[in-house]
Amino acid sequence: MTRFTIALAATLFAAAPAFAANNADSRSFTRDGVTYVYTSTTTKGGAQVLEGVAKPGNQSFRLVVRNGWVDGNAAGTRVSFRVPKVSKVQVASR
Repeated sequence: MTRFTIALAATLFAAAPAFAANNADSRSFTRDGVTYVYTSTTTKGGAQVLEGVAKPGNQSFRLVVRNGWVDGNAAGTRVSFRVPKVSKVQVASR
C-alpha cells in the first residue's frame, strides 16, 4: 500500500501541468503497469482536488493541493506532503 501511495504521489506531481485546467473531465495515464483514472477540479477557495482510482485493484484516491501542500487519502492511507519542486526540463534541439 505504501508503494502505491508513493508511486501515485510521484506520478501525479510529475504530471502537474496537466492539472492546470479547471475541468472535471476524466483523465488517465499509466505508469509501472498501473493505470490512474482521475478528475481534476478547482474549489472556490483555489484548492486543486484530484479524485480517482488506480487500476488494477480499483484503489481510490482523493488529494487536495493548496498552499504548497498535498493532503488526502490514497488506497485508504492518509497522506500529507509538500508539493515537490518542479525542476526545469531541458530539451535538446538541432
